[in-house]
Amino acid sequence: MAITLKPLRDQVIVVTGATSGNGLAIVEEAARRGAAVVATARNEVALEALRDRLSADGGRIAICAADVSDMAAVERVAAVAVEAFGGFDSWVNNAGTGTYGTLEQVPVADHRRVFDVNYFGVLHGSLVAARHLRGRGGAIINVGSILSDRAIVEQGPYCATKHAVQALTDTLRMELEQEGANISVTLIKPGAIDTPFPEHARNFMDQPPRLPPPLYAPSVVADAVLFACGTPRRTLYAGGGGLLSSLLSRAAPRLSDKIMELVGTVAQQKPEDPGDPARRDNLYEPRVDALRGSQDVHARKSSTVLQAQKLHPAILVLGVVGAGIAVALSRPKDTSR
Repeated sequence: MAITLKPLRDQVIVVTGATSGNGLAIVEEAARRGAAVVATARNEVALEALRDRLSADGGRIAICAADVSDMAAVERVAAVAVEAFGGFDSWVNNAGTGTYGTLEQVPVADHRRVFDVNYFGVLHGSLVAARHLRGRGGAIINVGSILSDRAIVEQGPYCATKHAVQALTDTLRMELEQEGANISVTLIKPGAIDTPFPEHARNFMDQPPRLPPPLYAPSVVADAVLFACGTPRRTLYAGGGGLLSSLLSRAAPRLSDKIMELVGTVAQQKPEDPGDPARRDNLYEPRVDALRGSQDVHARKSSTVLQAQKLHPAILVLGVVGAGIAVALSRPKDTSR
């Protein structure tokens, strides 16, 4: 039986990591399109400012300060949604954190913290959302990364969490479908997005971090997420650059490794532009939040790849198959036999 979701304007949407980057873009665009929003993040000051700003423009918004690594805090977010709006229709697991540095450079405690937020935060949100949505239907949208397809040097813990989130999302989808829960489960895979992530991440490199180009604006991720709130989809790639990286990794994994080993570190460093020091390192405590990063970068405002996926999910499958065939045909024949 096909899952039917409410029009966006009739929905209540919970968004984690709501005061910065992709989360902030999702909240702002959802409110603009008429949805009610429950915004949650650790930064209570930023949450209050967001509520005041959107409410002044006629937006319907409730807020709840919470750290998603704490299950009790996530349950409190759901309670706020019930109290403010009678419940929710979509839950967006967006909150995330990260580090820059080799696996050896990053202390084990920091590895665990990245997993506490990026994996267990998604698990907590998914369990709470599924419990609420059973019987009434709705959508769970997890913001993953193309780094679940293609690991990158200097971001090992982050990549590991995004691989785990992909497995969690797939398992959740199967279990809910198996029981006929009428809940859509979507994994969003952004490429490099111009958010404060490089400034917020804890850095162990000897140079300031950056995201490798091409970059996309957070509005691209917001577009993908809000589409998934109203239209069941398994996976949506937000940004063509990320999809190309994923396809290359699948078709030619060793070549992808070599490219990463050669340029991966340099592509993630920006020594001449460290960004805003007030935003630096939010691994354990919130820092100054913003929609975009403060580094001087170019970010694309739209993604043709995303728009194509919105037309029909088979377009992505055809792209994967086509890339695989192209690589196979380009390989030299084995004449050693």
